[in-house]
Amino acid sequence: MRLDIYRRAEHDGIFSYLAVPEGQEIPQEAINTDWEPDAMAFEVDETASALPDFHIERPLEQIGDKGYAITGLKDM
Repeated sequence: MRLDIYRRAEHDGIFSYLAVPEGQEIPQEAINTDWEPDAMAFEVDETASALPDFHIERPLEQIGDKGYAITGLKDM
């Protein structure tokens, strides 16, 4: 599966990340003008339990539940 990854600056040089299926818009509830493209058409193994480079846990499960995956607050 391919994902478009966006990032947003948080604090002290830390970023949070948001992933959506390639070519899809960021869902309305996650729209934020701060999101910047980071990795477009990023190839993800469909068995991946995490995207460690983006601090995203259970990416495909999150996408299935809400249409996007996002960095967890515990990772900030």
